[in-house]
Amino acid sequence: MTLDRIVMMFAGFMVLASLALGFYVSPYWYLLTAFVGLNLMQASLTGFCPAAMVFKKLGVKPGVSFK
Repeated sequence: MTLDRIVMMFAGFMVLASLALGFYVSPYWYLLTAFVGLNLMQASLTGFCPAAMVFKKLGVKPGVSFK
């Protein structure tokens, strides 16, 4: 799996997890959903993604988007 796909999978997991936590635990968890969405938008504009940097240091092969 490439870095691009892992970042998208991680973002999707975080959105689903924060929605579940917001429904079952506390509505404040919906702020995590907003943060993930904003991070995805800024990463698409700037190419800077902290999650991509972490996964790259863990040895994931780079894809097309995050080099």
